[in-house]
Amino acid sequence: MLVVVEFTGELRKRKLTAAALLARSAVAVTAGEEDLQGNAASNLDFDASRGEFAELARSAGAAIAATLVQRRQKPDPSSLVGQGKLDEIVEVVTSTNASLVLFDHDLTPSQLRNIEARLPCHVIDRSQLILDIFARHAKTREGQLQVELAQLEYQLPRLAGRGRAMSQLGGGIGTRGPGETQLETDRRKINIRIDHIKTQLDGVRRIRHQQRQRREAVPVPVVALVGYTNAGKSTLFNALTDAGVLESARMFATLDSKLRQLQLPSRRKILLSDTVGFIRDLPHNLVTSFRATLEEVERAEILLHVQDAASPMHEEQKVQMEKVLSELAVSTKPTIQVLNKVDLLPLEQPARLSSDTEAILVSSLQRTGLEQLLVAIDAALVVDPLIESNFRLPQSEGSILAALEGGAIIDEKRFEGNLVFLRARGPASLLDRFRHFREKHDFSDGRLRAAQT
Repeated sequence: MLVVVEFTGELRKRKLTAAALLARSAVAVTAGEEDLQGNAASNLDFDASRGEFAELARSAGAAIAATLVQRRQKPDPSSLVGQGKLDEIVEVVTSTNASLVLFDHDLTPSQLRNIEARLPCHVIDRSQLILDIFARHAKTREGQLQVELAQLEYQLPRLAGRGRAMSQLGGGIGTRGPGETQLETDRRKINIRIDHIKTQLDGVRRIRHQQRQRREAVPVPVVALVGYTNAGKSTLFNALTDAGVLESARMFATLDSKLRQLQLPSRRKILLSDTVGFIRDLPHNLVTSFRATLEEVERAEILLHVQDAASPMHEEQKVQMEKVLSELAVSTKPTIQVLNKVDLLPLEQPARLSSDTEAILVSSLQRTGLEQLLVAIDAALVVDPLIESNFRLPQSEGSILAALEGGAIIDEKRFEGNLVFLRARGPASLLDRFRHFREKHDFSDGRLRAAQT
């Protein structure tokens, strides 16, 4: 059973957030029409949030028996929803035989205890639901450690009154423990475990740092895909790199960052990183716990902010994602806006979007717009800049010639005797390796005249 609550004291804030959705179509409205549109946008925002929460529940494996919606001025300190609504929840749970109640808000430890005292079933809030999904999808040891750390930090203030529920693993949503077969609820032991996990994650960071140092010995810029969960980042990653990583409509299908090499039209090579998706009201301790994985975002030269162009809430999702990027202190990095899933839009809308925005329009599934995206990455990349040089090589230096032809664009090439004269455009890191073969030139007589530098 889902319990979705909207606090009308936040209605003005919702209207302001939703105003971006109306900006595309609003030309001139009267004050009365403006209020109506604001209310419509607020309802759209609330409906989209409710749909998103339902999709979270389904991603965790839930079958939704009922959804209860409440609008109230402010949260009830003891139960979030108030005693009258709590009585209604008890009745619905009894009539539907629901085994779990999911709240689309974070519950304080006292609220959680008070609600569980009234209900004959398990109760979890939004943060615990997201943690459960992360626990299901974490495959690598690093990902499992990060989820366990977030779970323990979430559970630590909620120990009182929940000892029996936390003492062993269960089989349903919200009962998936951090990975131990017997979790003692003693605060000291949990703190010891938290310190141990942090030590292990520090080891992961050291290994990543060593790997990064080896990569930086031959500098290859990193470009990171970021965006709201289910925006199509992994599908775009596969379309660009043929990596074959998991593509899923389920939320948070990707938890472990992946790196693949990609060659740009200029022949420069980059490392493309696929990262975990984000969502509104993402638990803060998850962002903190996943900082080891998100170091690729922090180290990236360029961010590709992938958005679901077909989502009615993609403007709000963009705002939520920008908040997370600010929290990670990467909001000032060069960012390319990518509107994905344009194949799901009405026929006339992509043309209008392309004229109204600087974003790159792509369809990862149809593999359209990818060339334009690669050109945009090429233009935005300032590390390892493109340069043009002329070379005079002995024909016996076949390995150098092959390296230049493989990593740069050859604009002109001619042979004279046992020498090869060529003009190449490519990354400075490549062309500078052969600078002792570089030459000065003069085209005033239409011929390439060389002097060894």
